[in-house]
Formats: sequence, C-alpha cells, structure tokens
Amino acid sequence: MKKQAQFFKGLADETRLKILWLLMGQEELCVCDIMSVLRITQSKASRHLRYLYNLGLVTDRREGVWMNYRLSVAPDSPEDKQLKLLAELLGSRPEAQVLRDRLEQWLSAKNQPIASERAAACRCS
Repeated sequence: MKKQAQFFKGLADETRLKILWLLMGQEELCVCDIMSVLRITQSKASRHLRYLYNLGLVTDRREGVWMNYRLSVAPDSPEDKQLKLLAELLGSRPEAQVLRDRLEQWLSAKNQPIASERAAACRCS
C-alpha cells in the first residue's frame, strides 16, 4: 500500500498533474517546454519532474544543458491504468485543453527560426 500511497501523493499536486497531462500527449518534452506552457520557473519544473522521476512515472534524457522527459510506466501496470483514467478525466476539462493548445503553439513557435522571443530563448531544439 505504501507504493500506491506515494503514487497518489504524487498526483495530489496541481503542477505535477499538469506536467503528466502534457507528457501524455507527447513522446518527449524538454524542461523548457514545460516551463513555457505552465509559466513556471526552471527550478520549479525540475523539482516536480524529479518527484515524478523518483516515483518511476517519467524518465529523463540529457541533451546538452537541457533535460528531456517522457512518461515511463509499464503497459497494463496499475500505474498505467491509473494514468489512463486520469487522462480520461482530464480530457473533458476545458483547462486541460487550454494547456494542450498552449503546448502546441509553443512547439510550433519553437520549431521556427527565431519566430518569437520565447523560441529564441529556448536552446533545447
């Protein structure tokens, strides 16, 4: 039961829920992507990502000075089933769709050469 309690404790934070929601729709995201979309600092993003990493929900990959994260749960595991239920619940929430839209806008701008100040500031692509 301790493992499940830790899992649910991890989900009990709004920022971590938002991060998981963003990662559910992408293969991988850089810390700068999460920072921009959630409008949080690098230290806050990294702290929450490390928490999710320690729970075994995400894995990381270094690319230069940036860290990239992706979901990392075994298919059909209890965690996978719970994250699928979470995705179903969040999918109907307007604020969750706003986050996904913001992410798509950010990724689109980031992939264009100096399309905006935010894209120019991001050095992870």
